[in-house]
Amino acid sequence: MIRKDLRQFMQSVILIFSLLISFCTTTIARDIDEDNNGIIKGKVVTSDGKPAADVAVILQGTSHVTSTDGSGSFTFRNIQPGSYQIVVSLTGYNDVVKDILVESAKTVNVSFQLDVSSKQLNEIVVTGNQNKLVKRSSQYVSKLPLQNMENPQVYSTITKDLIAQQMIYSVDDAMRNAPGITKLWDATGRSGDGGSYFSSRGFTVQSQLRNGVAGNVTSTTDASNIESIEVIKGPSATLFGSTLTSYGGLINRITKKPYDHLGGEISYTGGSYSYNRFSADINTPLDSAKTLLFRLNTAYTDQGSFTDNGFSKALAFSPSISYKATERLSFQFDAEFYFIKGAGSPFFFLPFSGNIKDILGTDRADELKLDYTRSYFNKDLTQVSRNMNFFASMNYKISDQWTSQTVMSNTNSFSDGAGVYFYLMAGDSLARRDQSTNNGTISILEVQQNFIGDFKLGNMRNRFVGGLDLFYLNSDQNFNDAGFDMIPSYGTIPNYEAFNRRNLDAVYASGAYSSYPYEYKRYTYSAYISDVLNITDNLLVQAALRIDNFDNKGNYSPTTGKYSGGYTQTAFSPKFGIVYQLLKDKLSLFGNYQNGFTNKDGYNYDNERLKPEQANQMEGGVKMDLFEGRLSSTLSYYNIKVKDIVRAYTGANPNPITANNQLQDGTQVSSGFEAQVIANPFQGFSVVAGFAYNDSKLEKSNTDQGRRPSTANSPIAANLWLSYRLSQGALKGLTFGAGGNYASDNKIANSDFAGVFILPAFTVLNASISYDTPKFRIGAKLDNLTNKKYWVGWSSMIPQSLRSFAGSVAFKF
Repeated sequence: MIRKDLRQFMQSVILIFSLLISFCTTTIARDIDEDNNGIIKGKVVTSDGKPAADVAVILQGTSHVTSTDGSGSFTFRNIQPGSYQIVVSLTGYNDVVKDILVESAKTVNVSFQLDVSSKQLNEIVVTGNQNKLVKRSSQYVSKLPLQNMENPQVYSTITKDLIAQQMIYSVDDAMRNAPGITKLWDATGRSGDGGSYFSSRGFTVQSQLRNGVAGNVTSTTDASNIESIEVIKGPSATLFGSTLTSYGGLINRITKKPYDHLGGEISYTGGSYSYNRFSADINTPLDSAKTLLFRLNTAYTDQGSFTDNGFSKALAFSPSISYKATERLSFQFDAEFYFIKGAGSPFFFLPFSGNIKDILGTDRADELKLDYTRSYFNKDLTQVSRNMNFFASMNYKISDQWTSQTVMSNTNSFSDGAGVYFYLMAGDSLARRDQSTNNGTISILEVQQNFIGDFKLGNMRNRFVGGLDLFYLNSDQNFNDAGFDMIPSYGTIPNYEAFNRRNLDAVYASGAYSSYPYEYKRYTYSAYISDVLNITDNLLVQAALRIDNFDNKGNYSPTTGKYSGGYTQTAFSPKFGIVYQLLKDKLSLFGNYQNGFTNKDGYNYDNERLKPEQANQMEGGVKMDLFEGRLSSTLSYYNIKVKDIVRAYTGANPNPITANNQLQDGTQVSSGFEAQVIANPFQGFSVVAGFAYNDSKLEKSNTDQGRRPSTANSPIAANLWLSYRLSQGALKGLTFGAGGNYASDNKIANSDFAGVFILPAFTVLNASISYDTPKFRIGAKLDNLTNKKYWVGWSSMIPQSLRSFAGSVAFKF
């Protein structure tokens, strides 16, 4: 395996450097042909006459962008004759602009002097470098612009710079940088799902929001159009509703937006398991006034798997257009298209017909007799998944204090094909089964209107958002479930390849299967308000409330041609927070009360309509942004109590009138501690670290009382990434990075009846190296350095990828 991986890695490296040599050769040839073009040379100094290094220099109206070297110098070559403006840009200061005239075959010399001293510049550059891994504000977390130090909500932001540094190409892999987030399930690609499942604070969560509204992608989400990812912690129904969030929080993808000049990059990545990926990021203005802007992010990925028959072919295509109609009115139009065909990961489900250890002979995944690299099915058992998502927003600045924001989201998912899975059985055997989707579709429409204000009442500043939200979901799915055969789980398996398309079709043709239609419609109508009030400059309080009307139209029956079983339910969701800044913008103490809910259908033992299940969180902690931004951290303790859980009535006197023998008095408690640290101890060196401990248990239930739910995943999780970037010299832009993730034992079964089954603790290490210049970037990475075998799961176990190499080259323009 190692030799094969190394061979593939070397092939990728050779290809990368061949492309690089080709690029350089082409560039040299182009330079020879362009002798009639001019050259611009310049120097930037500080107010005290010292060289200004690492300052951005832009040749306006072209794709030429560079930064000054250690001597403050910069050069633009092969510039066509004509008049230009050179812009020297420095974070936090006005741009310095000079007009120049480039003549044929001549060199133009230009100089700039900044209004900052060398000491001030060093602080600006250091802070600018830090900002690449730290995002200090968000307009989405509280649905209005708010600094993290002012926000009582706990959240983590994974930036595009960290994603690029680690050579990550999916949202799934990016999530390893979020404290306390551990994977439960790989994405199934089925139209009813919202992609991969993760665990946060003891509850399941998925990446179902995009720029704050519905943005479902049912497969593994490509990262080609990701600007950043916000992982918002704890129950968050007050501002985001309950449909796409959980009691553990939510995952919000922030996408790349168009900008006002030509630019972009084209890249290729190759690696282990026949991994090939081509991607492009192209941005351009569409008019001379630069009011109409276009950006396209796209990627095609063709990859095999560490298992013998796994593979995936995926295309992601994400165009974006922005239009500034007036100084007050602007529009944004986006689309996301995902097309995927593949044979995915094997899912092994536990037997729940009795005590698992008695049936399997062990209570640990690493003691099972399974071949880690076998799929146990033929690669022609494929599934096709599609997502076609459309987004539009309009922002109108009513006044200096008020803005109107209108947002529309329409997501459409489709899947057709096999959904292979297995049951672990006694005697070291597997029951092979399939749960196919048959041209299944789900569409979601969300329309949201927000009014955002920033105003004063007396001397107190108010940041306010009030909004209305319409959410509509239409499901037209049909699942077909069939058993296939029983085989040995290891060694020689005579019928191994028999689980194929032709033989499975024969099973369905015989009628030996069950069909499960999921055809339903649901509407949710919501209104919410939130206000962040500055009582003083250092003391802030937040209060918010949502009213949510859920209208389930019921399930559709082809027999009657009607929907039945519908119901409506109204829920209220409050949120409160307080922040006291001990040191303004540097050190904050915070506390919050947050709510989430889940709509419940049916009646209780007394024949009363069930009410929404509720989750309430109390949390307190500290946020830091110290040492001139070199240390950013959030530390918090939370306690989430879930009430009104429906459980079966097991008393001696069942209700003689109705069959509603259930109670709504169950409870669950999930509490824990989380820490995130992002530090820059010295220039070029960065640390991203996280730690989480969670104690989740059922308090009041019929069975399993006091036990940890199987959805809670590992109680202890940690993440670490260390990187060092050379900022001066001939190798400026060379970056080394290494880190990993740890998760403790995960009890994927934990019940009185079935006993306990454990996915063992694991530590997975990764490393990368890259060389980044204004014109190109090359890099290589090694994931799962130690070739660790480990599993994720939730009443099931899914093997994760073994060691893999990848090399990448990108050309910028």
